[in-house]
Amino acid sequence: MTVRQPHYASYPSLAGRSVFITGGGSGIGESLVRHFSEQGSRVAFVDVAVEASQALVESVAATGAPAPLFLQCDLRDVDGIKDALSIACQRNGHISVLCNNAGNDDRHRTEDVDVAYWDERMAVNLRHQFFTAQTVLAYMKETGAGSIINFGSITWMVGDADCPVYVTAKAAVYGMTRALAREFGPYGIRVNCMVPGWVMTERQQRLWLTPEGERQISERQCLPTRLQPSDIARMALFLAADDSAMCTSQQFIVDGGWV
Repeated sequence: MTVRQPHYASYPSLAGRSVFITGGGSGIGESLVRHFSEQGSRVAFVDVAVEASQALVESVAATGAPAPLFLQCDLRDVDGIKDALSIACQRNGHISVLCNNAGNDDRHRTEDVDVAYWDERMAVNLRHQFFTAQTVLAYMKETGAGSIINFGSITWMVGDADCPVYVTAKAAVYGMTRALAREFGPYGIRVNCMVPGWVMTERQQRLWLTPEGERQISERQCLPTRLQPSDIARMALFLAADDSAMCTSQQFIVDGGWV
């Protein structure tokens, strides 16, 4: 039997486009940085991990793609977010694509959550997505177009029981997406929600992929192939490109068919 080799799309409309990615230093974010850079986009990304992010910049540049701009930023600092966006615009031009990727799914139980932990988790998983969108709105208004891709999760759809604050934040991301899509639409700005399944990032494999987790994937995911960061990045490319010009206010689920 001949195994069909995949052939992936390229998007001419992304060449030269200014793209801003949060949490770009590792995992899904790293794949986003690589894929947009390969399309010829002018990429800026923020992360708290300096060493890994600098290594990523060097790795991308070595491929011949445009070197991305790394800006160190803790997304819990809203003023820091705005400063990073301003620098990215000065360097790469007005932002056309915003990928609100950053998040953290640390496990916890309801009885262990206090107000400080709740507020910190909301800042990490939800609040920065709103304020990055708020900030790029002015830039996108000037150009009359833009694509904002917020990152949710299937955890709230399936009701995962081991991270209730994270689940709550990710459910709110979709509500925010719907509201912003309606508000920003008259300016030609599209807002969509990317919903990844269980993606095999290094962190997920190191912390959570136990033999029990492997069995769960085999039982609940329709497709046998394990979901990779590149699978998410390729959907993000489509949502950023002109090819998805009439897609807004939607969830795009990439989970291998989780049931």
